[in-house]
Amino acid sequence: MENEQQHIPDNSSISTTEEQQINFENRIDLSELQQAVTQLKSELSKVIIGQQEFIELLIVSLLANGHVLIEGVPGIAKTITAKLFAKTLQTDFSRIQFTPDLMPSDVLGTSILNMKSSEFEFKKGPIFSNMVLIDEINRAPAKTQAALFEVMEERQITIDGIRYPMQPPFMVLATQNPVEQEGTYALPEAQLDRFLFKINVKYPSQEEEITILKTHHERKLVSAQELINTVLSPEKLLEYKNKTQEVLIEEKILAYIAEIVVKTRTHSHLYLGGSPRASLSIMNASKAFAAIQGRDFVTPEDIKKAVFPVLRHRIILSPEREMEGMTTENVIDMILQSVEIPR
Repeated sequence: MENEQQHIPDNSSISTTEEQQINFENRIDLSELQQAVTQLKSELSKVIIGQQEFIELLIVSLLANGHVLIEGVPGIAKTITAKLFAKTLQTDFSRIQFTPDLMPSDVLGTSILNMKSSEFEFKKGPIFSNMVLIDEINRAPAKTQAALFEVMEERQITIDGIRYPMQPPFMVLATQNPVEQEGTYALPEAQLDRFLFKINVKYPSQEEEITILKTHHERKLVSAQELINTVLSPEKLLEYKNKTQEVLIEEKILAYIAEIVVKTRTHSHLYLGGSPRASLSIMNASKAFAAIQGRDFVTPEDIKKAVFPVLRHRIILSPEREMEGMTTENVIDMILQSVEIPR
């Protein structure tokens, strides 16, 4: 009995220590970041009805310092959502409409002779901005699309041997129509790999469609841009990006990511699997998913959320499976089910 009584204070002191450790576990204060994300969603919901997943993926991509490819049929608010998303940030915005006759110099800029100084001066193109919306990216030919390779990966442009860095933050939001193929050019795999996410935007539900009609009717002639307020400054955004990078990811979670991506390279249904850039993209996106939930550690659920938008444009089905009507999502789902979830 005496021995038992002697153990009681020891146990209580251990539980107190454990409690302190639990309280200390949240090493990063993410409450302000969470609040900012809620504000962003709230501002966009003034105009954009539904599309919660679309908006969340845009925010995650912003925090993960990635670019986004947005695919969907015309008229489902792809462009307006991208424009309004840019409006919530206190940054420069430019829009480039890609057309079959667009030249690389129309995007990047060109050197012009200054008659006064008799020297060539570089005139910057519309890509020199913070948030760049490229509308219908697949309408421009390969040489114009290739002009984006360097700027998307290295955040810089090299013209006439001179390097021009982009001012942070820099993000490309590109839209494309999956239905209309006439007068379009398939995006090279090297360029697709530079997009963090490919977001498939779907039709709204009937209830959401009714809400869209009601809000448009009540808004009268007030433009959508006037309703949206700025939420984030570049300084705050940089702070939140840094906090997102500090989110903890355990080695067993890293092994989980690696196993998923490696399986895409050996899967019998796939002609092309994911690159190491795909693994890095899943890791960075999962950190951002955890951060917006107020967690400073990544869980397997965060990985599952990131896998589909990260991989769907990076893997290519074998011709036989494509003819059978299989999709890349079907294969990703098969791979996820075959990989053991870390505990």
